[in-house]
Amino acid sequence: MEPLAAAARELLLVALEDLSQEQLKRFCHKLRDAPLDGRSIPRGRLEGSDAVDLAEQLIHFYGPQLALEVARKTLKRADVRDVAAQLKEQQLQRLGPRSSALLSASEYKKKYREHVLRQHAKVKERNARSVKISKRFTKVLIAPETLEHRTLGPAEELEPERARRSDTHTFNRLFGRDAEGQRPLTVVLQGPAGIGKTMAAKKILYDWAAGKLYHGQVDFAFFMPCRELLERSGTCSLADLILEQCTDRSAPVPQILAQAERLLFILDGVEELPAPGPSEAVPCTDPLEAASGARVLGGLLSKVLLPAARLLVTTRAAAPGRLQGRLCSPQCAEVCGFSDKDKKKYFYKFFRDERRAEQAYRFVKENETLFSLCFVPFVCWIVCTVLRQQLELGQDLSRTSKTTTAVYLLFVASFLSSAPAADGPQLQDELRKLCRLACEGVLGRRAQFSQKDLEGLELLHSQVQTPFLSKKELPGVLETEVTYQFIDQSFQEFFAALSYLLEDEGSPRAPAGGVGALLRGDAELRCHLALTTRFLFGLLSAERMRDIERHLGCSVSKRVKQDVLRWVQEQGQGCPRAGPEGTKETQALQGAEEPEEEEEDEELSYPLELLYRLYETQEEAFVRQALRGLPELALEQVHFSRMDLAVLSYCIRCCPVGQALRLDSCRLAIRQEKKKKSLVKRLQGSLGGSASSRATVSKPLGSPLRPLCEAMVDQQCGLSSLTLSHCKLPDSVCGDLSEALRKAPALTELGLLHNGLNEAGLRALSEGLAWPECQVQTLRMQQPGLQGVPQYVAGLLQHSPALATLDLSGCQLSERMVTYLCAALRYPGCRLQTLRLTSVELSERSLQELRAVGTARPGLVITHEALGSRPKPPEGFDSAL
Repeated sequence: MEPLAAAARELLLVALEDLSQEQLKRFCHKLRDAPLDGRSIPRGRLEGSDAVDLAEQLIHFYGPQLALEVARKTLKRADVRDVAAQLKEQQLQRLGPRSSALLSASEYKKKYREHVLRQHAKVKERNARSVKISKRFTKVLIAPETLEHRTLGPAEELEPERARRSDTHTFNRLFGRDAEGQRPLTVVLQGPAGIGKTMAAKKILYDWAAGKLYHGQVDFAFFMPCRELLERSGTCSLADLILEQCTDRSAPVPQILAQAERLLFILDGVEELPAPGPSEAVPCTDPLEAASGARVLGGLLSKVLLPAARLLVTTRAAAPGRLQGRLCSPQCAEVCGFSDKDKKKYFYKFFRDERRAEQAYRFVKENETLFSLCFVPFVCWIVCTVLRQQLELGQDLSRTSKTTTAVYLLFVASFLSSAPAADGPQLQDELRKLCRLACEGVLGRRAQFSQKDLEGLELLHSQVQTPFLSKKELPGVLETEVTYQFIDQSFQEFFAALSYLLEDEGSPRAPAGGVGALLRGDAELRCHLALTTRFLFGLLSAERMRDIERHLGCSVSKRVKQDVLRWVQEQGQGCPRAGPEGTKETQALQGAEEPEEEEEDEELSYPLELLYRLYETQEEAFVRQALRGLPELALEQVHFSRMDLAVLSYCIRCCPVGQALRLDSCRLAIRQEKKKKSLVKRLQGSLGGSASSRATVSKPLGSPLRPLCEAMVDQQCGLSSLTLSHCKLPDSVCGDLSEALRKAPALTELGLLHNGLNEAGLRALSEGLAWPECQVQTLRMQQPGLQGVPQYVAGLLQHSPALATLDLSGCQLSERMVTYLCAALRYPGCRLQTLRLTSVELSERSLQELRAVGTARPGLVITHEALGSRPKPPEGFDSAL
């Protein structure tokens, strides 16, 4: 069907051109004095207007539907009833019998809600089977967050954010009032691919239509898939986009737009929105203006288009930094995926057969790595699909793999193995072509493909079409438009990564520029290709390459792996070097203005994203060799999730000797699920309960840093230097770190800078450092409250077997603390060779005590401005970032 605005413009033009000059003048006069809803076209715009001008003014001011209604009524008032009758007749013929039956926005509201309920009652499974959204939707965890990174002060208390399950109460809280009583107008749901953002957004739309959400606050809600809008040819207005989602063309769009504060726009997948180019530099500000999809979306995001409307935005976790400049005061929440409880619910919903569900769930639960991966709903779906096929064929469930890449590859392999042997070569050829289609789409930012695209690669009606591509039919001008897209965007990115291994560089079918173009593109392109790159790393492991050769019947070039390894090692070249606290380099680490580098790091979440890529290989030798090019890993302002820590721990377990790790202003509190207390526990809490029950309820959580500490004590771990700066270390972390210090085979340097240590934490760390097998030779501490616990530092100096250098530069040391230090330095068992006290304020008495120690121990180097020794830069704390 033709666009409403164009049809209305043509109908108005035909009617107004039938008028004489006198009739046209009378029409303008009546139009000026006929306000609608208190609005009328300004007099200055009507003076001297011809038929073309009037048609444009009517469409622009009232919108296409109301413009026709206003024109007909004005023609009657201008006593040109025959033209008014002709306009009504032509309108009915052109736009249908219901087009003139306009309802008010309040009358249309109920009709629209019923339409949304019908449209979104069912969602398509990845196998194209439609199921009710209430049965398909499994609750995920949603945690409050902020788009802006926060530098944590040394004394700031960090309570773990409790993630809430995505029920109606949690969805209502997204637009809840803050401490100042203000409601956010923009809410961002962020999370990795496949985590359930789109499904959560669709459930929000459905629950709103069912009257469960935003009651009395939102009259109309519209779901807008950003990728489809960006790939749309031509231009369209926001009013046209709204009309397309309505039941028919009688929707009172202008009246709907007039109450923007009661509208909710759900923008799904805004990470697809490119950086504004010259044509999109000025976002759209008029809901009736026909513009590109990028300009309309840009206008909504930046609040220059309908600034009072509410926005619910979904985006991948890598994109918030890019969006931050476009969004206006956003409230951010992170979609954290399934809790352990919800994983089990998903399995039972998927299998329906309780016996098979229990069998599959028990197997995955016993596979710790695979079970942890199932927090991502899409990965959970793939695992369930593969397990169902294996159970039906009586295959060994142990084939199911450990990483996301391995799970995706196993899904493809299961599809290939289920086909008749005679179809093998044809299927392999079709799969190669499917990979080419995926890669061309990813590089060209295309998710939808035409029938012609599939025909060109001989994929139409192929055996790979049904399992991997979904078909979508859209009404077109002359005929129905058919498009295809991958069953999930992450699958398109997986096949795109696979294409780099299936085609030799230089062959006509190889991706343009080869793997180098994928890894070395500009910052925006690298961010767009982050998941594709992660899949590429996962496919490079020796085991995955063998799987590819076995299932796809082709040999994989080892050159791709060498190119990727070389690129990783290049990342450590030309990086800034970490200097002592207070130097220019360290100040830059803690927030100095280096906008270009910070923006690039933010785009790639570097180096955490790089660690995720290395983790995906699950090949220790490759990871160890790659990390040789990165002598220091510096992670700044990261709020670690369990998966983040699992990735970091794996890479540290594999790191080469000499590796340094620096965690700067990182948040080590793992989000916990917000659990509702059972009636029994609530009663126990209110009545006091038994001592045993109270102990159970208040049982402390394990240290979030335990996986990293366990990796540090692995005999293959080569971590030599660890620095924790502004990280707020709870007692549980200090306890685990103390255990690691006793056994870490290669750790010789430790930096503890402004971590808010209390006495219990400092005692635990001192015990670990004083352990006979502890290898730490250099300890650097900056702790504001150090003067309150001198005995632990003094005891450390007396008993530490390896400590040779103690750096207390920048600390506050009382006379009592210096006395303790000097007594410990005189102790016969003290092996300390260097004491650094740069920028420490010392009294004359303390200086005299230190001089006396220096005289008694001529081999001890004490560096302080007043003692005549030139301060030396801290050794081991200046490796490359």
